[in-house]
Amino acid sequence: MAVVVRIPGPLRRVTAGAPRVEVEATTLAETINVLDARYPGLKERLCDETGDLRYFVNIYLNGEDVRFLQGLDTATKPGDEVSIVPAVAGG
Repeated sequence: MAVVVRIPGPLRRVTAGAPRVEVEATTLAETINVLDARYPGLKERLCDETGDLRYFVNIYLNGEDVRFLQGLDTATKPGDEVSIVPAVAGG
């Protein structure tokens, strides 16, 4: 069993419309790198030029915000669910 990544609507054009993608990875950073290898350009939409998460992108591992865990160094294991959630602003 792999890590399941839920892809938000705005990023599905990069993943050929796939709402979920399964990857084999042991950290969140590796998960993003595997996704980017499979879907070029995805990483630049999630991470800035220093490799950190963009401020308007929230990533959750099993419902926990990774910014309150170990960020991109957060460990993943088979069966985990990663949710990518773009921040919404407005009034």
